[in-house]
Amino acid sequence: MQFVSESVIDKTAEMLGAEENLADIVKDFKSKQPVVLAYLFSDGFNLLTQKEREYMMFLALVIWNACESSDSDINPVLQKLIEELEEKNWEMLHKVVSRKFNERINIFFENYPQEDLLAFVEDALVHDEDSEITNAGRDYIFIALKTIIDALNANGS
Repeated sequence: MQFVSESVIDKTAEMLGAEENLADIVKDFKSKQPVVLAYLFSDGFNLLTQKEREYMMFLALVIWNACESSDSDINPVLQKLIEELEEKNWEMLHKVVSRKFNERINIFFENYPQEDLLAFVEDALVHDEDSEITNAGRDYIFIALKTIIDALNANGS
């Protein structure tokens, strides 16, 4: 897949953030990437709060739309690929000993082909006083979105 730049990501996030009704975008996402959508609604994310799940879905829509605008020829992701990539990402995260989120995810940026997308996810999950994302939720959302980026990147032209 072609590199997705920060400017494309920012335009996409702004466009989706202003969208009154995301139903048509979700419908398009479902038709083009049904496995990715099913992954986002899988039981593995039941520990997330409703707000965390909604936020993860919004971020996933931004990622997918930004990828689509950079490379409209992304093949549908298969379940097996999602499972393999997620397992690999969890293994990498568990090897890191730091307790600070930013330090723990640094390993994922080394030679990463979609660095701007990953930085978008990191920035979206940075803890501040207004954040409704729990520490446990932050890890799950990061790994899920990193897995989606990996899968879309692997299935692009």
